Amino acid sequence: MLSLFFFPLLLSCQNSKKKPAQKVKYLFEKTESEWKAELPIKAFYVLREAGTEQAFSGKYDKFYEKGTYQCAACATPLYQSKHKYDSGSGWPSFDRGEDENIEYDVDYKLGYARTELKCNKCGGHLGHMFNDGPRQTTGKRHCINSAALYFVLGTDE
Repeated sequence: MLSLFFFPLLLSCQNSKKKPAQKVKYLFEKTESEWKAELPIKAFYVLREAGTEQAFSGKYDKFYEKGTYQCAACATPLYQSKHKYDSGSGWPSFDRGEDENIEYDVDYKLGYARTELKCNKCGGHLGHMFNDGPRQTTGKRHCINSAALYFVLGTDE
């Protein structure tokens, strides 16, 4: 009788195995040592190891020139300055990005689901998206590490 009780439990455990995630292919793919040789230390930490720079330490937190913010690894346009705002968070914040160049993923590093933002051309970690942005626009906050960005002076598109 006891074995009849454990049989369904055994079957349910066997079916709950996670399938391995498929590796995403990016336009710009390099080895870890190639990225490490090419990127500054902080940019490598953020972009390739999904690190986070200290709040209020990034060069673009209180920076408001007109232009385009590109991926520091592959120069893909990611954000326009016209969508940047001061969230008070200590990181550059945008209410939207260039969606065709941004990959939306999920990470559980803090024990709960967060929307991770990546460059979809090289897979570089940019930051995270939250639902506490300006209500009068998108309501979204793209909280981005300065080390993941390279600014190009110019006019907004």
